Amino acid sequence: MAHCHGHGHDSVHDQHDESELAECPVMPGSTVVKAEAEEDGLYRDYNGRRYYFCCDSCGPLWDADPERYAAA
Repeated sequence: MAHCHGHGHDSVHDQHDESELAECPVMPGSTVVKAEAEEDGLYRDYNGRRYYFCCDSCGPLWDADPERYAAA
């Protein structure tokens, strides 16, 4: 399995409002800045909801089984 690193929890939370952040569904505990993920194409829309990823390795994992990660 591919491994990637999200942003450091404390530094991201200090710099952004909670509404600007999301948790990567593929790598739980990895905080994602929504605007940055959108700029980089690191998101998927699924069942009317947008999911944000911490790195480009998470997109293909999501694509292989979105139902699994959406339920997490």
